[in-house]
Amino acid sequence: MAATYRLSLWRRGVNALVRVLLGWGLGPRHTYLLTVRGRKTGRLYSTPVTLVEQRGQRWLVAPYGEVAWVRNARATRQVTLSRGGQSKTVAIVELRPEEAAPILKQYLTQVPITRPFFDVTPESPLDAFATEAPRHPVFFLVASWP
Repeated sequence: MAATYRLSLWRRGVNALVRVLLGWGLGPRHTYLLTVRGRKTGRLYSTPVTLVEQRGQRWLVAPYGEVAWVRNARATRQVTLSRGGQSKTVAIVELRPEEAAPILKQYLTQVPITRPFFDVTPESPLDAFATEAPRHPVFFLVASWP
């Protein structure tokens, strides 16, 4: 059974540290600060995310399920990604489960810290990832990142 994500005080602290590092352009290569406008408040909210990058294309994965940034991104259909003083607002398109399956598999292989939140493993077949996909939305980034 997959773990349930809780934004604990410890996680808030780690996210704050990662935000600072990303502002300086440091941190894991595919990690960015995602900023999205709240669908109800209109306020800007930010959280670190790790993208899947392949052949010049990028995908945004929600490893912790349908959290607030996912609901806000669905409502606005765009996100801003920042790192090292550069930022870009990009349109997003949510993938269907069968499209999301190979991206989720690649994500789980690249970002092992999120594995407890999945009911599959990197060795699981693609059908299992398609079944898992509704619990972990995947968005295609329409514009390319420089």
